Amino acid sequence: MTKADIVNKISNKTGIEKIAVQTTVEEFMKSVRKSLEEGQNVYLRGFGSFIVKKRAKKTGRNISKNTTIIIPEHFIPAFKPSKSFVEKVKKSVK
Repeated sequence: MTKADIVNKISNKTGIEKIAVQTTVEEFMKSVRKSLEEGQNVYLRGFGSFIVKKRAKKTGRNISKNTTIIIPEHFIPAFKPSKSFVEKVKKSVK
């Protein structure tokens, strides 16, 4: 499912114009992105959490040059679904 599919589905179910729904969806995504960039997690009860995870410093390999490189510690965005969300997916996806 794409963002356009989500906009169409919401617009059809609610009767709100697609332009308004698209603006709302894009602003939601901007808000989540901005919060994560600032290091703040976003919690959506019953759905899941958008969190910032810390990756530890580690040693990697550059296989083309056959050298070792150090990958510094860094932060990445992640999504953790709620327990009820996970259970619903387990039951319905076959």
